[in-house]
Amino acid sequence: MQNIPGLKADQSAALAAKPTNVRWRVFIMLLMLVTINYVDRAVLSIAMPAIQKDLSLDPAIVGLILSSFFWGYALMQIPSGWLADKFRPDKVVYGAALGWGIVQTMTGFIIGAKSLMFLRVLLGITEAPVMPGCSKLQAVWLSKKERGRGATIIDSGAPLGTAVGGPIIIAFMAWFGGWRGALIGAGILTIVVAYLAWRVIKGGPNGNPKVNEAEREYIRQALEEEYEEHKRNSTGIKIGAKDYLKARNFWCMCLGWFSFNTVFYGLMTWGPSYLAQTQNLDIKAIGSSVLIIFGAGFVGEIIGGLITDKWREKGGNDNTVMRTMLSIAGIMTAISIFLLSKSTSVTMAITTLSFALFFLRWGGLYWSVPAAISQREHVGTVGGCMNFAGNIAGVITPIYIGIIVSVTGSYFLALMVFVVAGLLLATVSSLINYNKKIGSAIN
Repeated sequence: MQNIPGLKADQSAALAAKPTNVRWRVFIMLLMLVTINYVDRAVLSIAMPAIQKDLSLDPAIVGLILSSFFWGYALMQIPSGWLADKFRPDKVVYGAALGWGIVQTMTGFIIGAKSLMFLRVLLGITEAPVMPGCSKLQAVWLSKKERGRGATIIDSGAPLGTAVGGPIIIAFMAWFGGWRGALIGAGILTIVVAYLAWRVIKGGPNGNPKVNEAEREYIRQALEEEYEEHKRNSTGIKIGAKDYLKARNFWCMCLGWFSFNTVFYGLMTWGPSYLAQTQNLDIKAIGSSVLIIFGAGFVGEIIGGLITDKWREKGGNDNTVMRTMLSIAGIMTAISIFLLSKSTSVTMAITTLSFALFFLRWGGLYWSVPAAISQREHVGTVGGCMNFAGNIAGVITPIYIGIIVSVTGSYFLALMVFVVAGLLLATVSSLINYNKKIGSAIN
């Protein structure tokens, strides 16, 4: 390495050393945290047949309970994004994890539908900061060419948590004496994982003692190059909320994430009941099926992120790469769900659901979109807006699926809603300009 003017000898030696990979350790720990986040969300769906029996709940009330988590979660998305922009996102994520672990533990002591619904709303509020905070951490730790992997590593915790959540919660139900013990066990597990994650994620590149000077310089140069590129293309005008609200990129991003979550949350909340009622599976078989189906989603999401970043490294234009990947995700999801509606066996149902989740989870690339289209100081807030829109789907989807099933006695119309959502995901994703930050002079 050549000597750099003004650089001390010890600094020069540090830069000559091989860079550490602490940034990837950070994102692996965030994956663990998001995985536990979705175990905590999935626990109610897995345990719902037992809860429904014990508390004598009809399908319409079950739909409201499954939806109630998203009331608090969606409401707090934009404030949570603002918190991640204004304060250290690692502290915001850690505080949220401790909070939802405590609330999840309390849920094991509910006495009826009202108390369960209240605590699910509170769980949504405490979980809200995790994804906007993780989105902000991408802008802090990763270069532009690494964010496809970063986004999908984090977001793959959703299918992974849902997949392993089945066996974990069923085991907890067996070990701890039913669904109450499972809820308490999930809460305690969350608190433990939150502490382990905090030990790795605390501090940014400049504050984390495990980051060596070479990795720190690599991150600094990558982010500085991105900033300089944006500055060259900037109009010089201060960008505010009205600029985002007038931008096609912003609204297509929000609608795309809404479409994605319509399918994912629909399958997450009602999937176990669908398998129980249409395929006559017991709770153990449901747990195994959920592991296969959402495990396919986890594998698909990791593969989608790797394909995306490798394509970019080989010179692929962001618009070509992202539009292609997300269009495939939407179209293949729609085809798979349509085939599910024609399934005549358990094997066919599980296979088509696995294909649907494999391709749907490529949509996790959306978590790289806020950093791609927004100013760096607004990434957390824009991520919160995107997730607010997505979780409106979480609020309404379980409710109207419950109503459809209750009124028609069938899941067919619900599956057709998911087909339309997949096609909408493909359409709006192809309309986003992933090369243009809002406020940039380029088209």
